[in-house]
Amino acid sequence: MKILSDTEHRSLPPLAATIGFFDGVHRGHCSLIEQAREVAAKDGLCMAPVTFPIHPRRVLQPDFRPQLLSSPQEKLELLEKTGADYCILLPFTRELSQLSAREFMEMLRRRFNIRTLVIGYDHRFGHNRSETFEDYQRYGLDLGIYIVRAREYVAEGMHISSSAIRRLLKEGDVECAATYLGYNYFLDGTVVDGYKVGRKIGFPTANLKVSCPDKLVPAEGVYAVYVYVEGKKWAGMLNIGHRPTIDNGTDVSIEVNILDFSDNIYHQDMRIEFVKFLRPEHKFDTIDALVAQMLRDREETAALLL
Repeated sequence: MKILSDTEHRSLPPLAATIGFFDGVHRGHCSLIEQAREVAAKDGLCMAPVTFPIHPRRVLQPDFRPQLLSSPQEKLELLEKTGADYCILLPFTRELSQLSAREFMEMLRRRFNIRTLVIGYDHRFGHNRSETFEDYQRYGLDLGIYIVRAREYVAEGMHISSSAIRRLLKEGDVECAATYLGYNYFLDGTVVDGYKVGRKIGFPTANLKVSCPDKLVPAEGVYAVYVYVEGKKWAGMLNIGHRPTIDNGTDVSIEVNILDFSDNIYHQDMRIEFVKFLRPEHKFDTIDALVAQMLRDREETAALLL
């Protein structure tokens, strides 16, 4: 997949495109992109999703902090898996936000040789968002762009959206979120120094510092996870929370005990892939009670993942 910036690309072949922020590149997004691929193949065109590296609301409302399902780099990696030929990466600016739908379509035609535009069944774009699909079709006739309305994608009787997935993750329902995403939700980051309490009670942990500060961290609690480090995949049990039994700080930590693993991985890159929520975090009366529960958590994790 070749990434195109927002300069003119006069040598591009004719493209079929679809537009979206594509946060998380979930199953609904993949259905839209697949429909664009079908149209492109039928008409002998290459296919390209059009997206933005920064959340549009972040530009228009500087205080807005998105809770992303994918970092900009992760989004590109996920889009590449869809089989797109190109990805058009448009910096979202105030000037871009002021374009009418017709002006935006004209820009896509002129800069990127877009000849077919597949539009999500309920998608609106342009400055005032008031135009209808029929308006887009009329503009397309004037500009030389064929406009196609995508079919709605519904799975398990539910409309899939990035906002619905965020709600699930905030509730700790990582299994349902994975069904909507089409893959297990994950966090990428670096292993950093922690409080080193886990090793004292027989459960050494690796503390993750998430690379993208705007990425959503699921609900506090204990999870069965897969851990990717040093090019290998391991089973692990993860705690997100404040460590109330230890009472050694108020910050939220992301700590994983990797099963059957003892390497020193400080400052290494690590990916945490969420599989199942095991239980909420809560305060135990004694350290021994905490250790007993962690032994049960480890047994459950091993039964699930090993």
